[in-house]
Amino acid sequence: MKNLALLLMLTLLSFCGSQREKTSDVSSANNGIRTSILPLPDTSFSSIEALIYEINIFDTINSGVIANLNNLYDSVQGVLTFRGGPFRDYPKYGKVSSRPDSIAIDWIFKTAVDTTKTPYGIWGGGTGWTGQPLLTELPSDTTGIIAPKREIIVGSLAGEVYFLDYSTGQPSRNTIDVVNVIKGTPSLDPALNNNLYVGQGVEINPPFGAMVIDLNKHAITHFVPKDPHAWRGWGAYDSSPIKVGQFLFRLGENGTVYKYLVEQGSLNLHSTMRYRVKGKKAPGIESSPAIYRNYGYFTDNSGNVICFNLNNLKPVWRYDNHDDSDATPVLCEEDGIPYLYTSCEVDKQDSTGFSYFIKLNALTGEKVWENKIACKKAYSQGKWSDGGMFSTPLPGIGDCSDYIFASIITHMPAYKGIFIAIDKNTGKTLYSIDLKRYAWASPVPMLDPEGKMYIFAADCWGYVYLIEGATGEVILTEKVGINFEGSPIIVDNTVIIGSRGNEIYKISIH
Repeated sequence: MKNLALLLMLTLLSFCGSQREKTSDVSSANNGIRTSILPLPDTSFSSIEALIYEINIFDTINSGVIANLNNLYDSVQGVLTFRGGPFRDYPKYGKVSSRPDSIAIDWIFKTAVDTTKTPYGIWGGGTGWTGQPLLTELPSDTTGIIAPKREIIVGSLAGEVYFLDYSTGQPSRNTIDVVNVIKGTPSLDPALNNNLYVGQGVEINPPFGAMVIDLNKHAITHFVPKDPHAWRGWGAYDSSPIKVGQFLFRLGENGTVYKYLVEQGSLNLHSTMRYRVKGKKAPGIESSPAIYRNYGYFTDNSGNVICFNLNNLKPVWRYDNHDDSDATPVLCEEDGIPYLYTSCEVDKQDSTGFSYFIKLNALTGEKVWENKIACKKAYSQGKWSDGGMFSTPLPGIGDCSDYIFASIITHMPAYKGIFIAIDKNTGKTLYSIDLKRYAWASPVPMLDPEGKMYIFAADCWGYVYLIEGATGEVILTEKVGINFEGSPIIVDNTVIIGSRGNEIYKISIH
């Protein structure tokens, strides 16, 4: 009853207590009637008392209030950010005409290979984690460049951004050299203003940071160097930025949330938020922010799940999920209430531990259920390999709407992993599939005309899988690449995915 009362109070506050916050007008589908997306309340829960945080405002002229809470990614064709949109739920699913049972490789593009020795190894080429390609359908009159109708943009471990013709796999524009390794997923501004946001993942040569590439000029037009005021020294940007209203939100491994006012070819820093748990060092953030109205959500390498208010960057609630959490959380709206799904790694735990897969009320941070999945760490050649979840969960659709799927590294035995389906209502594991190797790549969904869901998954040994969502039947297992760390995208019945080594694949599903 207490939880129900709290939810009711939050709902009433969102309608009656928005104070100085502006509402955002959007047209509903009902005969053009104007409705509004109301901001969630500017509130905080007792869970944030564990945090020390600092908010700095640099732009005192422009209000920090989000002018439009509309989902900017829904109405734009293509896949413009990691997992396709603010819920990070991959909403633009693939389509197959019938039950799929085979694949064909349509083309392979070879990236450069960087053989530079670094303190973190030789990174080579292809894509790493999260390494998801983007799909754009920019008309040529917005870019000033004659580009194919469908174009693939992918950041590479070789420190280059590639532009490929979706149909042929041939370069559609010149490569852009960003000098340092790209591990994460770039993000294209949904306003189609030609801003491509790219973050560097490993420093080989200075400067090291994040940037804006203006696709009209086909050049780096804005660079964000290391932040001397960050509470954590590592200045990588593996997180994929997200645009909400007039602002871009970018998270750094230096433990900072950055809020920018978007300009053509550039960004104007509006404000920042830094935080840490009392008595602990500042954490790093590798996950990409999920967004519900004016609330943002992310996980960090200290096991925190953080909700913050996009309008003022103030923390709303915090949940302690035990261990390092690099995977991006996923939002699902169920019966009008947003819920957050995520899990952690086995890193700071002993060599044996659990990946704590959780469902949280996204308004309050209250735990709905927890599924403890036994995992281990593996040790080989002087290096530990963590267990747990690195990929982003996939909400079920069609006949699997009550499911949520995930790839988990169990290391049982070493370097093995599983693909699991969990009941969204109860948190119970519905089935578990043994993979050839552990998986960091996030799975992607397909539907047939009857609404049956199928899943494409890939692992770190280069195997790909076709799985029937409802039953867990593995329809196909096939060796394709070297190591699929990066996540795929799916377009109709085709998948674009990068492999470590130097390959980008287009794979058709039949």
